[in-house]
Amino acid sequence: MKRWGYQAVIATHFDNVIQDFVNYKPHLILMDINLPYYDGYYWCTQIRNLSQVPIIFISSRNDDHDKIRAILQGGDDYVDKPFHLELLKAKIEAILRRTYQYKVKDQMRINEDIYYDKMKGSFFYHEQEIHLTKSESQIVCLLLESQGDIVSRQELMETLWNTDEFISDNSLTVLISRLRTKLKEAYHQDIIHTKKGLGYYIP
Repeated sequence: MKRWGYQAVIATHFDNVIQDFVNYKPHLILMDINLPYYDGYYWCTQIRNLSQVPIIFISSRNDDHDKIRAILQGGDDYVDKPFHLELLKAKIEAILRRTYQYKVKDQMRINEDIYYDKMKGSFFYHEQEIHLTKSESQIVCLLLESQGDIVSRQELMETLWNTDEFISDNSLTVLISRLRTKLKEAYHQDIIHTKKGLGYYIP
C-alpha cells in the first residue's frame, strides 16, 4: 500500500479491533477472515455499527459460502488468496473512487477552511469535526442549499415538521441559538447570520 502512495496502518489489538478503527479512522479496510480472538466477519459487523467505510475481504477461504457471508456481513468486495497485486490495486482504486468521489458533492463548503458534510451530518474545520443533531443538520442543509439567500423561520419550521419533529416558534429560536453558539465556539466566527424580521442565511 505504501509503495502505491497510500498511508497504511496495521491493526495491533486483535482482541479489540474497534479501538484501532476509532484511533486510525481509515478510509478503507482490508480484512482477513481468520484472525486471533474473533474472525473478520465479527469485526466487519462491529465496524458497520459505526461506519460505512469500505471493507475488502482478503482471504484464502475461497468457498462461495464464505464470499456470500462476507458480503452479507457488510463487506464491499472479496479477493481470493493468492492474488495478483495489480488486481488488488485496481479493486482498491475502484472502491475508493466509488465511495469518495460522489461524496465530494455532499460537501457543502462555507469557505476554504470550513465545510459541511451532508452524509455525516457534521461540520469540518481542517481535521476538527463538529457533530450536529438531526434538527441542527436539517437547518444547516436548508440554509446551505439556499446559500446567500434568506430562509424564513416558517420554511425552517416546515422542514423540521416534515421529519416528524414539531418545532414551535420559541423552540426554533432556542435551536438556532444553540447551533450558532456551537459553531462559533468551534470556528470563532458567525456561520449563521440573521436578517431581522425575515429569517436566516449563510453567506
